[in-house]
Amino acid sequence: MIAEIENPSGINSAEIVVGIPSYNEADSIYFPVEQASKGLMIHYPHKSSVIVNVDNCSPDGTKEAFLSTPTKVPKIYVSTHEGVKGKGRNVRNLLEVSSGLGAKAIILLDADLQSLTPRWIRYFLEPLKDGYDFVVPIYMRHKYDGTITNNIAYPLLRTLYGLRIRQPIAGDFAISGRLANAFLLESTWDEYVYNFGIDIWMTVVAICRNFNVCQAFLGSSKTHRPKDPASDLGPMFSQVVGTMFNTIRKFEYVWKNIEESRPSVIYGFGLGQTGVKEEVKVSTNLLHKSFIQGFEDYGNVWRQVLMPSNLQVLNRLSNSTPDQLHYEADEWVRVLFDFSLASIFNKEIDNDKLLQALIPLYYSCTLSFVNKVSAMDDAETELYLEDRARRFEESKYYLIERWNQLTRHNGNRRLYQMLSGQRELDDDTQN
Repeated sequence: MIAEIENPSGINSAEIVVGIPSYNEADSIYFPVEQASKGLMIHYPHKSSVIVNVDNCSPDGTKEAFLSTPTKVPKIYVSTHEGVKGKGRNVRNLLEVSSGLGAKAIILLDADLQSLTPRWIRYFLEPLKDGYDFVVPIYMRHKYDGTITNNIAYPLLRTLYGLRIRQPIAGDFAISGRLANAFLLESTWDEYVYNFGIDIWMTVVAICRNFNVCQAFLGSSKTHRPKDPASDLGPMFSQVVGTMFNTIRKFEYVWKNIEESRPSVIYGFGLGQTGVKEEVKVSTNLLHKSFIQGFEDYGNVWRQVLMPSNLQVLNRLSNSTPDQLHYEADEWVRVLFDFSLASIFNKEIDNDKLLQALIPLYYSCTLSFVNKVSAMDDAETELYLEDRARRFEESKYYLIERWNQLTRHNGNRRLYQMLSGQRELDDDTQN
């Protein structure tokens, strides 16, 4: 997967590797490179270290911008072949390079970070020194930033796998050398993981393979390029959610035996967080319009996937005005469970189409979230999210019951449709 390596300092070993995945980040990569170098020199001057840019052969000059950034820490540039993209491919290249260097600790940083400080390096590495293998950051975010995290990734992760990791697709992580090697040996790398599914995949694998996972306060908010939650999601949504659904199949032996979640160990203290969060504006009318359009575009898929009671919820919501639309927590999680089950058991619907059909419903859930928390401050919003996540956990029996039913009848389309509540079967099935 590695097509090019430039190692101007001839580095052949390093205890600490800071990796920065990129594609067309020439205008932003210099800042995380500078801050990482300062952090390594201030906090770990006696440790051998290197900064690695794992790139997708960016045509905008990212390579030149990275190599020309003045640093006291040596740098290595690594790239995939031209035209080969995906954050997960970059991360795999980073893991392979780090393994070759004998690294004991790897830090992964987004290339568009604007709030990174030298202290982040210490905050990430201290837990690894204490024996943790995977460190996930906690930082202040605007309540409308990270709606995939708030509405899907975080509550599903703790419901399924039992550990409360607030930012499981944070983009920034610390990884021990032994976990990095374990990631490379995993058999579940696929196209979703090779792209934006990589973050949630690493978090789930670290938990399910019994590595030591913790969280760390970074002392400042995360500032990067914010996006309106109603804007085009591109492939990210399908890759993240598709990866989560795939882990349900892979790690059935883990999640079926977990009854409730537990808090993780947290390094640092939240009161030390500072910084101004970027304002995130939400186009609520566009969210509502996309949801209503979903009935026309994906209504047939919804009828194949959702139980009748959950279809009734959607019909009720379709009659709500944009400012009144609201899901109860157990209603939304049952929609997610139905889609996750269909991704595993329904062989008649293309998986990419299935995930596309979920997007208008995700928009409706996002609108419900905005309506609910619009008048809340940060603390109140977190309390609301915590309460909702607990209700997700209370609904887990629904997933287990339907899973057990479908497992007994796996491969029988007629029975799948009956168990999914469909009253009408296709003509070719009836004949």
